[in-house]
Amino acid sequence: MTAILALLAAGFLGTADFLGGALSRRVPMLTVLVLSQLVATAAVVPRLIAEPIGGDPGGGYLWGVVSGIGAAVGVSALYRALAIGTMGVVAPIAALSVLVPVVAGLVGGDSPGSLLVIGMIVAVLGTVLASGPELKGGTGGIKPILLALLAALGFGTNNLAVAWGSAYDVSATLLANVLTTLVLYLIALAVVRVAPRASGWPLVGIVAIGVLGFLANLFFAIAAETGMLSVVAVCVSVFPAVTVLLGWWFLKERLRVVQIIGVVLVLGGAAVVSLSV
Repeated sequence: MTAILALLAAGFLGTADFLGGALSRRVPMLTVLVLSQLVATAAVVPRLIAEPIGGDPGGGYLWGVVSGIGAAVGVSALYRALAIGTMGVVAPIAALSVLVPVVAGLVGGDSPGSLLVIGMIVAVLGTVLASGPELKGGTGGIKPILLALLAALGFGTNNLAVAWGSAYDVSATLLANVLTTLVLYLIALAVVRVAPRASGWPLVGIVAIGVLGFLANLFFAIAAETGMLSVVAVCVSVFPAVTVLLGWWFLKERLRVVQIIGVVLVLGGAAVVSLSV
């Protein structure tokens, strides 16, 4: 069940990232970020009603703030990278975020078996291969790659903080997460003085991003609360495969053979991990 929740989180995240990157090519990125985060913040309300914050949330709020900062950095960097680069290259690099919680989980005492280790190695290797040989002369040059690496650091911090905060209180962690991210986006909006406006299908897409982003965090938090952090993190790391496949299907992005092999390895590694939990 833990692996299933984590893989669902990956599906939600990968779809949200595809929509965010695609919309950021047509709508100002801050508009996408702010409006989708407003939706994500509203989406927390049903969770708070179903499971109110406990009497002693403790570190839930603290780690929620840390995760919110990581999410703001990760999402904004990723959306910009996806908007100016090739999704098939950018998304897998962002998946290196898995290294942050995996290392923390192993240091913290997680003891995965040999089959789990193989699955992890295959999944991480897949993210590297899926990046493809496009660093030289790829779309957008080196900037999308650097932004993707920054996104990886942000997402890794977010995932680790959500996992640690969930040990105190899932609802408190998620509330602090969405509010912190929203405040940071609003500060950026005030600095650039841009009015966030969207209508029609772009607005529908932005609403979907907000809902999917919240669901991804919720499912990750629940999975991390019930399973090994290193395993959950690797399962979630398959999200680039979803983004890559959606980019190939809808945007007709061309993937090289090595990238296709990488995507297959990512999915295969995640399947091995899932069957081993």
